[in-house]
Amino acid sequence: MKKNYLLALLSAVILWLAWPPIPYSSPLLFVGFVPLLIAIEKVIRGNFTYKGKKIFWLSFLTGFVWNTASIYWVYNAMNAYLPSYVSILISLIPFGLAPLLMALVFRFYYQLRKKTAIGYSFIGLVSFWLGYEFLHQWWDLAFPWMTLGNGFANFHQLIQWYSFTGVFGGTVWIWAVNLLVFVLVWQKLAKIEVYNPKRLSMAIAATLIVPLTVSVVQYQAYTEHVNPSEVVVVQPNIDPYGKFGPIPPSAQLSTLLELSERVAKPNTEFFLWPETALSSERGGIDEEQFRAYPAYERVVSFLDKYKNGNVLSGIESYRIYNHAKTATARDFGNGVFLDPFNAAVLIDQSSKLQFYHKSKLVPGVEQLPFGETLSFMKPLFAHFGGSTGGYGSQKEPSVFYSQSGIGAAPVICYESIWGDYVADYIRKGAQFIAIVTNDGWWGNTSGKDQHLLYAKLRAIENRRWVARSANTGISGFINQRGDIVQKTSWWTPDALTQEINLNEELTFYTKNGDLVLYLALVGSLLSVFMLFRNRKMKI
Repeated sequence: MKKNYLLALLSAVILWLAWPPIPYSSPLLFVGFVPLLIAIEKVIRGNFTYKGKKIFWLSFLTGFVWNTASIYWVYNAMNAYLPSYVSILISLIPFGLAPLLMALVFRFYYQLRKKTAIGYSFIGLVSFWLGYEFLHQWWDLAFPWMTLGNGFANFHQLIQWYSFTGVFGGTVWIWAVNLLVFVLVWQKLAKIEVYNPKRLSMAIAATLIVPLTVSVVQYQAYTEHVNPSEVVVVQPNIDPYGKFGPIPPSAQLSTLLELSERVAKPNTEFFLWPETALSSERGGIDEEQFRAYPAYERVVSFLDKYKNGNVLSGIESYRIYNHAKTATARDFGNGVFLDPFNAAVLIDQSSKLQFYHKSKLVPGVEQLPFGETLSFMKPLFAHFGGSTGGYGSQKEPSVFYSQSGIGAAPVICYESIWGDYVADYIRKGAQFIAIVTNDGWWGNTSGKDQHLLYAKLRAIENRRWVARSANTGISGFINQRGDIVQKTSWWTPDALTQEINLNEELTFYTKNGDLVLYLALVGSLLSVFMLFRNRKMKI
């Protein structure tokens, strides 16, 4: 078994090397699972006891090493505030949960191998894997950072066809090539010939070359419809650990205004400020009373210079109810219930205010998953500017509209890694994507780079410009092909201005969402049916 564990580790290293932000390494994903599949095949065909258990731990090892090496920065963010042993314990949840689900996928694959032919088993493996990725987007512990299709974020020229399939199409592509390469390599190692090697080689070449060719042609041929709008993104570079403490909100606002004015043009239509950029000395801002706050008056006064100007900003806000209107509303006594939000606001020169409440909340930081089961994570809420009961949210995205009719998608931080959720903004009329984020919590690690690169996928899927304002970096602009046109440096106060092209056309993906997942559901149901059939394994 020692050699099998070494093969599992080899898979982990290949997958890690293929992962962003390492540039142009993503083609390694096409062979990343091959060593693990060989190790699993050796167990299946070997004289071992408890084969299912051994396969489970082999695949868990691959997933754990790959996952942890890619998102190590989760620990950094927590260790800046909590003791090391507590940070490690909490980090084990994101480090270990996805690998656990991955291991279950391979365990089911082994059961299929015992019941049915290898081709059906491969369909089951891919379908169950997609099922895991879907689950890790929608349950209380959602963390889809490591969805396989995200792996091409640093080589976007290869996946322009995500405008049809989204990232799950990339997952299928990676698995299809891995499985074909595995069969070819295994036949050579085992000195057998179930499938013609030449045909296998041709199938591998076709599976690689056809999507690559389509993508390169799309990339070269794609032209944007000219529909310009001038946008400014601001990076105030305010230490997140001082933001809710020694640095007063009025000083933070002064920095935002000064940086905005530095690059603004008379025709600037949007000023984009980062997540929770607006707050008050008491913490949050009452949405119903916001017009009475000095911050609001200062912003409106600033916009006097810009005829069609709008400020789209992150805001720490709350609403007050006279009863427990929502599950997150806290009782402050005397019939007062306060519901806090990590929100975005659009301010223009009219009296109208538009608010959006972040929907995809970070588990353990902005919401408490599974009620009291994970109550030991409550100290994290206060550390990251939240509250011990979690933030309120809204069920669906909403679009901000300027007075001139431009629709902007106010995407807050973590939400930018949900493809179909961002597409919902576009279906509702958004002409560009405005991401407001902090990204300062995890320091100068690959986390901030991965987050920026994943935004390229949203640009391709929907063919929309992305304007990104990050408190400490990296801020910038991404065009409709996924090219980063401008970006700032990390931990540097800065502001950028860019003429972007607005788009109203809907891509196939935007219209139809993650159709690949529906195909996976069919494959999963077929695989479950096969598990209950009484047939011997076919090699």
